[in-house]
Amino acid sequence: MPDNKHNLATGNVSFWNDPAKRSLLFQAILFIAVFAVGYIIYQNTQHNLESRGITTGFEFLDAEAGFGIIQSLIPYDETHSYGRTFVVGLLNTILVSALGVFFATILGFLIGIARLSHNWLISRIAAVYIEIFRNIPLLLQIFFWYFAVLRLLPGPRQSLEFSGIAFLNVRGIYLPSPILSEGFGWVLAALVIAVIAIVFIKRWAKKRQNTTGEQFPVFWASLAILIGLPFIVFLISGASLQWEIPELKGFNFRGGLTIIPELSALLIALTIYTAAFIAEIVRSGIESINKGQTEAAHALGINPGKTLQLVIIPQAMRVIIPPLTSQYLNLIKNSSLATAIGYPDLVSVFAGTTLNQTGQAIEVISMTMAVYLTLSLLVSLFMNWYNKRMALVER
Repeated sequence: MPDNKHNLATGNVSFWNDPAKRSLLFQAILFIAVFAVGYIIYQNTQHNLESRGITTGFEFLDAEAGFGIIQSLIPYDETHSYGRTFVVGLLNTILVSALGVFFATILGFLIGIARLSHNWLISRIAAVYIEIFRNIPLLLQIFFWYFAVLRLLPGPRQSLEFSGIAFLNVRGIYLPSPILSEGFGWVLAALVIAVIAIVFIKRWAKKRQNTTGEQFPVFWASLAILIGLPFIVFLISGASLQWEIPELKGFNFRGGLTIIPELSALLIALTIYTAAFIAEIVRSGIESINKGQTEAAHALGINPGKTLQLVIIPQAMRVIIPPLTSQYLNLIKNSSLATAIGYPDLVSVFAGTTLNQTGQAIEVISMTMAVYLTLSLLVSLFMNWYNKRMALVER
């Protein structure tokens, strides 16, 4: 021991007794081992592919797909390429994920707040909702909404009619679709400007309240700008907006906007299932705030609604956001269960049909995994940024 102390003091330490050099050696050994294992897996995969006559590469993306897809957000038919099927599946996945996150957030917050209601009946209804839907597997819920609810709807000729403009039957929901004239682009531009203006007004109102203590009616001002500005531009530009009403022709409806039952069932199941977890996150976040905050707000004459909006929720968001991010990521990944009912998401049309037809397993699965990884990382980055903005800043 005296020798080691002397060596450390003089800097003459042997290789094995130097923690820094020893650490570098072990990291180098680990790196070589990981590289060797990866190389062996690569060689083994190449050998197996060559022995089975399977070619590798991404040239198959330019080949004609030859199969149809029941829902596409971009023009698509059987003559388009496999690369096009990838884009179609990706857009369908993003569509159902974005809608699911939006509706699950709203429903989850409402249920979470209702769970803490002083009204005994409302609180118990919220509790029953949470316990039922979070304890039933999501796949079973998707089957329930698709096979036990939507598949029992009447046929096109016996459709449920809503004011003669919307129809519901076993083949989906048929809604009027807008037909925009050339000048309508100015209206859309005004809508974007209105959204940007609302963001600036909200930031200005917050600074004004911090400085003077006076509140500005942000909601009503934002609503007036969001509706008023595009409407004024619509009148000035002379643009026209017409609606295409779906009509029953032959065996099915033609025209209008169609929401297929596969999308409806998947979206309903994802929303209800994820909202049950978000509700518990919201409840725990609100309960983490000291009751003294509520009592102080009431002592200042702030009503319960404003207390919840201005005092409790902003503080609870610091607790809510991290687990909320996990629920968003789960919802995006759970959307891959769409393949069970035939909704044409990325897994169904690309990792399913395209893989079966081309046999390019490595390329197809790698691209599909990369998509879900990218989407999850983007959501995590955004939520981490939002979490930092909501974090408590000490002065």
